[in-house]
Formats: sequence, structure tokens, C-alpha cells
Amino acid sequence: MLRLTDIKLPLDHPAEALPAAICAKLGIQPVSLHGYTVFRRGYDARKRGSIALIYTLDVDVADEVALLARHADDRHVQPTPDTSYHCVVQAPARLEHRPLVIGFGPCGLFAALILAQSGFRPIVLERGKAVRERTKDTWDLWRKRQLHPDSNVQFGEGGAGTFSDGKLHSQIRDPRHHGRKVLTEFVKAGAPEEILYVSKPHIGTFRLVTMVENMRGTIEALGGEIRFDQRVDDLLIEIDAQGERHVRGVRLASGAELRSDHVVLALGHSARDSFEMLHARGVYVEAKPFSIGFRIEHPQSLIDHARFGPQAGHPILGAADYQLVHHGRDGRSVYSFCMCPGGTVVAATSEPGRVVTNGMSQYSRNERNANAAIVCDIAPADYAPYGEGPLAGIALQRHWESNAYALGGGDYSAPGQRVGDFLAGKPSRAFGEVQPSYQPGVHLTDLSSALPGYAVAAIRAAIPAFDRQIKGYALPDAMLTGVETRTSSPVRIKRRDEDLQSLNTRGLYPAGEGAGYAGGILSAAVDGIRVAEAVALSITGR
Repeated sequence: MLRLTDIKLPLDHPAEALPAAICAKLGIQPVSLHGYTVFRRGYDARKRGSIALIYTLDVDVADEVALLARHADDRHVQPTPDTSYHCVVQAPARLEHRPLVIGFGPCGLFAALILAQSGFRPIVLERGKAVRERTKDTWDLWRKRQLHPDSNVQFGEGGAGTFSDGKLHSQIRDPRHHGRKVLTEFVKAGAPEEILYVSKPHIGTFRLVTMVENMRGTIEALGGEIRFDQRVDDLLIEIDAQGERHVRGVRLASGAELRSDHVVLALGHSARDSFEMLHARGVYVEAKPFSIGFRIEHPQSLIDHARFGPQAGHPILGAADYQLVHHGRDGRSVYSFCMCPGGTVVAATSEPGRVVTNGMSQYSRNERNANAAIVCDIAPADYAPYGEGPLAGIALQRHWESNAYALGGGDYSAPGQRVGDFLAGKPSRAFGEVQPSYQPGVHLTDLSSALPGYAVAAIRAAIPAFDRQIKGYALPDAMLTGVETRTSSPVRIKRRDEDLQSLNTRGLYPAGEGAGYAGGILSAAVDGIRVAEAVALSITGR
């Protein structure tokens, strides 16, 4: 088959326009076109009112060799690559020790799935609960202000990605098409087939819950085990005669020990006690940059009109999203992050006495408000006032999350402010047109003390700049809710490039967001696949 890229057609083109465009592109007669499938469909919205769809197509045609030769200089006509997944190795008949996977978010889920599909019968240790029970616990915070520290938005089956927009696009390099494996497995588990071809696929929280359960069933059917309420409190480490460190298993909170020479650390970015344990046990950990800021909410209709103009509301386009960045004169950047069209702002703390915000959407994306994080980048040099060493970023997060708890009234309400008042530097006294969606509630205040002064100043400078890109972004009644501190892990658990093992502890495989090697569902899942392959190769001596 041939892959054709950059085929542009009007938004409302008839079905017959696609085969006609293929024939025109290749210079063939319709009789030579045997069939085609849509590999990718995106859109170009730069001209409002004249939005075009952009297709990548896999086509079955007569005399492919001759057509490739004829279009040898056209990068938009190429052979269709093989994007199917192939296990790198199969498990031996006898395993001395089964591999352990710590954490069952997107990274741990796919690490376990690949190991199970390769015959290694992994054991997954998840500190939280199964996804249905976890969902009930999460609603306890949202509705009753009751936090379950090991079962919430951050911890439990499915990881933090379960309570999100379910976005499945990423900027990572993926030469082996692992992202396609992720999407294919999601479709098998119940995701809509459109995620295989739309340019910005998403699933939504409710569908993710069922999919995670189905994928757990697949892993168990292949001999894997998922053990919930199993918090890992320590590593078993042995030092050999040459002074090299080797992992030999884990110790659970119950005191029980599990033996294994291959341990995947698929921790989420909020596993702070685990980071502290790893650092104490001598595993190489370093501070890394991340970002802090607020959630901002606008009417979704405002964003739709600004992005799509008269074609806003078209069923193919759906609810509009955006990506914005502003580079300040002081060298700091402010950017939109985790944009959730037609969604809600949710309470996402995992520690008592702290407030953290995040965004979530359902598949329909039909809530009134659009929300996104609007965050300022910070670096390890900014962590000094809060502590020393590689865990200082955690101390910074905790400081501002505790501060947000106090500003919100001390009952898990979040501090909030209208954008107009934030820009004017005065407290908000009443809500305006935009009603905040955060549960369990928003307490109006002045957010100028909710973040470090440099972050507040940077965000104040960025909002008017964003308004020049999206008219109405600085809407005085738009709502800011604080604080967004869990954009990514504040640490990196360094690993070696050649075999993905810890820099100084053999048999330990840091992976995913918590280890600092991913950001989002898709990239975390892809990293889980890569690490699972490295484990499989190590076990088999390859």
C-alpha cells in the first residue's frame, strides 16, 4: 500500500471527494484505485470560515512500484510503513523470579500488558484501589470534602490519567510506532475507533474507567497479577563484590517482601513518599524543572468562536482547544497546559491539608466551560528557599499547596479570582458570567499571594498577550482557580540510555511521568512499552 499525506479538502466535502483526490494526486484512473483507509484526519483552522480537513491516507492501487517510481521526488507519496507491534522476545518456559511493576497508571498498565503478552506473567503492585472503588473515593473529596490519601485523583488503578480529558496525542519521537500499539489496545478495550485516525484523539473519564478494567482483565488472562492496596515502602538492594548495586525485590507496607531482580518503577508524579524512600536508599535522583500556575475557565462558546469563527459547532470540529505560550522579558515562559474543552476543574490533591487543581473532560466535551492550566516554568534554582537537594521541588509544591488550602478557607475549597480583578490586583467579591466548576467549591480571594511573586507577575503579563491570540481570553469574568502544581514530576530518577536501568541500581527500571520520562497518557504508555521490552531482553539475556 501507499501512504499519501497532506491531502486537503473542504470541511464539508462529500464522501466521493476523497477517492477523487487520491486519483488526482497519483494521476490514475478510478479503476486503478482498489481501496483506501484514513490513517489520520486533522484540520487547518488558520482561516476562520474556510477550515480545511487534512488527510493521511493508506491506499491500495494497481502497480504500486510504478507509481512510487513516478513520484520518487514527492515526500507525500511513500510506502505505507508497518505500524503493527511485535514482541521483542518471548519468556522462557521457566522464570526464576517474575518481574514486578510498581504503579498501575498508563505507564505501569502498558509495561504490564507487554510483559504479559510476552509471557512473563508480571506482578503489579498498586498502592490504590481498583478503578470503580477509587472513583467512589475520589467523589468523596469532590462532594463531601473527605480525602483518601491512597485512593484519589493521583493514586489507584489507571493513575492520574483516568481523571483527565483522556488526551492521546504527544510530541514524542516514536520511530517504532509504539503510540499506534497504545491506541490499538485502547480500541480493543472499548475506546472509540476514531482515536486511530483523528489528529487529537481523546477518550474522556467515563470511558477510561471501563477500558482500564478491560485491560486489567487481559493482563490477568495472560497470567499477570494486579494487587491493589499494596504500597511499596522499601527496596531490597544487594551490593556485589565489585560494589555494584542490584535490586532484589521490594518490601510492602504490610512488612511482606517480594523477591525479584527486575522492578519497574512506574510511579506517578505525585508519589512523594516513594521519591523520599528512593533517595534515602541511595537510588540516583535529581531535581528537574516543572511548572506552576492556575486553572483558567472561559465559556466554551467563546473559545469555539475565536478558533473556528462561523464554523464553530461543526460536529467534525467539536469543542475547540488551544495551545498558547508567552515568553516574558525576564526569560520566564507562561504557557497553557492540559487544555480541557467543555470540561471541569477538579480537586486533585493526594495529601491532607493541601489544595491542587487539575482539569477533566468527558468524551462529549459538552460542559459550559473550557479550562486549561496557565502555568509558569520554574527551575531547580528556584527551589532554594524551600529546601536543598533533589527533593526541594517537592517542598516547593507542598508549600504552595498548603498555602492554597489556607487561602481557600481550610476545607478543600480552592482559592479563586476573576481575571479582571487578578489583572487589576484587587480581590474578587462576587462571581461574574463564568461560574467556576471546581468541586467542592471556590472561595473568592486575591491570588496575588497564591504563587511566588515572579510566577504571578509572569501570568499577569501573559494573559493580555494571550488575548491578542484568542479574542476574549482576558475576559474580566473568566475565572482563575489555584493552584496547579502537579504539571509534571519535580524529580528525575536517572536511568542509563542503553538499557533503561537506574543509573546506579541494576534491575531497577524508572519509567513514566514519576521518573521524569513522560508527560501525559500516551507518552507514559509508550515509555512503559519501552521499559517492558528492556526488562524482557534483560531476563532472557539478550
